[in-house]
Amino acid sequence: MSKPPPKEEHPMISIMLNVVIPVIVLTYLSKDKYLGPVWGLVAALILPIGYGTHTLIKERRADFVSILGIVSVLLTGVFGILKLPPQWIAIKEAAIPLVIGLAIVISLKTPYPLIKKILMSEKLFNVDRLHEKLREQKNEAKFEKRLVGLTWGLASSMFLSSALNYTLAKIVLKSQPGTEAFTAEIGKMTGLSYIVVMLPSMAVMICVLIALIKTLTHLTGLHMDDLLAEHLQEKKPESTDPVESDPAV
Repeated sequence: MSKPPPKEEHPMISIMLNVVIPVIVLTYLSKDKYLGPVWGLVAALILPIGYGTHTLIKERRADFVSILGIVSVLLTGVFGILKLPPQWIAIKEAAIPLVIGLAIVISLKTPYPLIKKILMSEKLFNVDRLHEKLREQKNEAKFEKRLVGLTWGLASSMFLSSALNYTLAKIVLKSQPGTEAFTAEIGKMTGLSYIVVMLPSMAVMICVLIALIKTLTHLTGLHMDDLLAEHLQEKKPESTDPVESDPAV
């Protein structure tokens, strides 16, 4: 009997802890009459750092992207507390997705391409069956070749995010670090990034995922439902008709 899939946390919890609450703290509680700019920044960063660390411990494995996310949040706090010029935060905002994009491309030269880790997750696909069908159809080489193009597509979403992050930081961050206005601008930038940066980047990633699914269905001969992990497959309702008994002789 197969084990049930691990219970995933509701996405709204992640959004609240990583975006909504920090933005509220940075915008309203960082004023001098409340926490002040420095402690307001510290308080806003505690939740996303704590949540990210909790996720890493819960998953019991080091995740490259999650670690970079925690590092990014920590650097934002350090730069703000040290009152470094806004230019440093703009560079940091651009550097994180740029590093991820480069890592995705470079990983093609290793036995463990990151695109398989990010998109071909066992939580999303029935990976064992996919590889089995690719072997049966003798399309493993074709799949690896097409994976190169898909990898560049996935990396391009990170490069786009890098450019948009830098532009947004340069536009929003105008005040002197360590001031109420600067801390509020950090909150504004955090909130806007989910519209200005995340939506376009997610659109590119969705296009890559659709292309990946089309590639897999073509090379394996499987339908979309057959590609998905068991817990995502549509359960067919069992027949409720009573079993007809043999007529009495």
